[in-house]
Amino acid sequence: MNTEILKKINAEWLLEKTLPSLVRRDAPAIALEQSADIIAVAGPRRAGKTWYLYQLIHDLLTSGKARREDILFVDFEDYRLTDFKATDTDALLAAFQQVAGKPPSFLFFDEVQQLPDWSRVLRTLHNQNRYRIAVSGSNSHLLEREISSELRGRCRSILILPFSFPEILRYGGIPYDYPTLLTPARGQVMLAFDRYLQGGGFPEVLKRETALEKRELLQTYYRTIYYRDILERYNIKAKYVLEAVMSYSLNTFSDLFSISTFGKHLKQHQLPGSKQTISNYRRYLQEAFFIIANDKYSYSARQRIMNPKKIYLLDTGFSSLAADFSENRGKLLENVVAVELFRRRAESFYYKGKGECDFIVMGTVKPETAIQVCWEMTPKNEGREIRGLRDAMKAFAIREGLILTYAEEGERIVADVGKIPVMPVWKWLLG
Repeated sequence: MNTEILKKINAEWLLEKTLPSLVRRDAPAIALEQSADIIAVAGPRRAGKTWYLYQLIHDLLTSGKARREDILFVDFEDYRLTDFKATDTDALLAAFQQVAGKPPSFLFFDEVQQLPDWSRVLRTLHNQNRYRIAVSGSNSHLLEREISSELRGRCRSILILPFSFPEILRYGGIPYDYPTLLTPARGQVMLAFDRYLQGGGFPEVLKRETALEKRELLQTYYRTIYYRDILERYNIKAKYVLEAVMSYSLNTFSDLFSISTFGKHLKQHQLPGSKQTISNYRRYLQEAFFIIANDKYSYSARQRIMNPKKIYLLDTGFSSLAADFSENRGKLLENVVAVELFRRRAESFYYKGKGECDFIVMGTVKPETAIQVCWEMTPKNEGREIRGLRDAMKAFAIREGLILTYAEEGERIVADVGKIPVMPVWKWLLG
């Protein structure tokens, strides 16, 4: 690797980079100078992972815990680092010392998955006990369940998704304290929720003025996930199958994804695709933070694997890219709940027996909460929605049930399980 390029990249960071104005994220406050763990920030592209790293840097600088020349920041998606190898890490650190006049104390590696053999590099640097390290990546392998085998207990992972609803309200300067929600100003909160439901929470998308501009930017994100996060990373051969799986996910979100059914769908269009290929590509979409896939709940792990998964989009804004987009408000509402449960790192499933329940949320060792989501409770659907919730609660001895709607608030008395709260999704999102 050309050392002059490494010195130039370090000089740009030390002398020219200005930290942007930040919307603070609802993520743990980290005292990085005291952390013995590698901080791994994972999430989809353009969700704000880099900004969260900047937030950590800002806190170090403003608290006096570090100066700029103590901090090395590298974006591994910089085109000048295309040929960077794991063995070039020492040259990178030496180049920083040449420019700053001292070795760094803090290492920030953005989009670290682009660094070949990244886990070995991080282990080596961490073992030297010289640095406090924070990294980001657009791949779920940086989450705790995936990363434990890579970094063997050296890591604390943080999930950064597109803005949550409270973050959107803060971004827009909209108050949502309890007294405000009792006044007509509550209408501002409801309007913001309507926009969140339709447009999602990607920060740059929120800045766009028109629906067309928002859709064009989301299309760019979609193609980047397709090409860079999946096609290139996994060396995909059957591109048409990947395109079909992504398109199918756009059109059937908040619904079951059956590999067998999808295989038949391909055959109808005279496209080959094995069940294993379809399964792999669906998993790649999860790893790239494009979809969330919930299993059907069962005490048997084998049964969980055998049954279809329920698919949700990681951001509801992507729904506007569907080929046959028609506004299904109930599905959008359910998708928002799925994203929030994922954000809260809740382990969730769906239930399907005689009735259906949208979410079974695990506690420490067993199912703890059953959640049913519908746009509104009507004489036509109330019996079905309550029956599915009750069946799930009885099947797994779940004590806590909840019905989430767009606007209704109250409770229902349900035979055999007692009182079930009914709450608007927006209020549940605000906690």
